[in-house]
Amino acid sequence: MSENNRLSIKQWAEEDRPREKLVLKGKAALSNAELLGILIGSGTKSLTAIDIAKQILVDNDNDLNKVARLGVQALKKYSGIGDAKAINIVSALELGRRRPEQQNNTYKILSSADAYELMQAELKDLSHEEFWIILLNRANVVIKKHAISNGGVSGTVADPKIIFKVALDHLASSVILVHNHPSGNLKPSEADKRLTKQLASAGSLLDIAVLDHLIFTDSSYFSFADEQMM
Repeated sequence: MSENNRLSIKQWAEEDRPREKLVLKGKAALSNAELLGILIGSGTKSLTAIDIAKQILVDNDNDLNKVARLGVQALKKYSGIGDAKAINIVSALELGRRRPEQQNNTYKILSSADAYELMQAELKDLSHEEFWIILLNRANVVIKKHAISNGGVSGTVADPKIIFKVALDHLASSVILVHNHPSGNLKPSEADKRLTKQLASAGSLLDIAVLDHLIFTDSSYFSFADEQMM
């Protein structure tokens, strides 16, 4: 079909238009491209919003996690995407990233999977490393999540003095250590192993148990406790 003969979304059958399709059939009936197309809103003379959405997805291996890492400037490189549309996309994907956020006084950690789920909102889609601690009371209920440090692509610093000062300030009975590997590599480094032992030993002296150390990636995690490495 030539550019001049290309149908705009308004010319599609009503049940095929993304907005109308969502209303008629529900959100689950829409493809990723259609949902992204709704955020984009309108296309150009030669491209529909769906065409632009498909191109963004193809360029990112059809992986929404990769799309979520794109910033405003990266999105503006696509034809038909300006500041407003790029901001809409970034904002919507950031809201999706924050959905798992469940930090409140009733969230209880019963497993490494619970800790991983709790940290999704903070660590998912990051391109640099960060080190966090989860502070727990005696019933393993979350008191607070606290960022200790952030660094580059391949490392960040975790100062034991800062970690246990925060724990003592909040009267925590135990802590869980969490840091991410943006590369997706789940294997703990020798430095990770040394730090875990160091912090577990220091915690025992202060009567603050270090229950686990999670290595977080966007798709999975490694638990020192599950692997009996604490």
